[in-house]
Amino acid sequence: MTEVLPLNTTPLPVKLRIEDYLLLDRSGAFDAYAKTELIDGEVFYMNAQHRPHARIKSQLFLAISEALSAAHAPLEALVEASIAIPDRGVPEPDIVLTSEPEGEGLIPLASVALVVEVADTTLDHDLGVKAQLYARAGIPEYWVADVAGKVIHQLWAPEGGAYAQRREVAFGTRIEAVTVAGLQIVT
Repeated sequence: MTEVLPLNTTPLPVKLRIEDYLLLDRSGAFDAYAKTELIDGEVFYMNAQHRPHARIKSQLFLAISEALSAAHAPLEALVEASIAIPDRGVPEPDIVLTSEPEGEGLIPLASVALVVEVADTTLDHDLGVKAQLYARAGIPEYWVADVAGKVIHQLWAPEGGAYAQRREVAFGTRIEAVTVAGLQIVT
């Protein structure tokens, strides 16, 4: 039986699903862009990472990895690993804490405990579109390292499309995860 769809009176965008995005990626459709992400069904090109961004990301990764090890946490920090956020999201955060670091394919959403983005030119995007995506997906905690502002925006308690709780922690001071027991670092 043929389904009759309502008549569109305005142009509607086509939102890609995860499987559409992965198929296009495997076929080489995004090769000219180097790195892309799928956010709410739309493909975003990601800028090259300059030294300030790379340096902060490396420092955070090392500090987080050491803190997780010291706390004997059942999590592992991964750099630039893509998360599957059904049905239309494949973000690639700078750091993701997961309970399932092994395996093939994308990191399963249910295994994600905390996500970190480093923002030297993307602060509005990371605190806007990305925060909404992660909150809607139920990711318990989200940190945005603001390179220019020299603070980490710490967000937790996702409710719908926003995080209900937030604070700023200055670089050079201690930050303690709210949702990951024993995770505390000096930024």
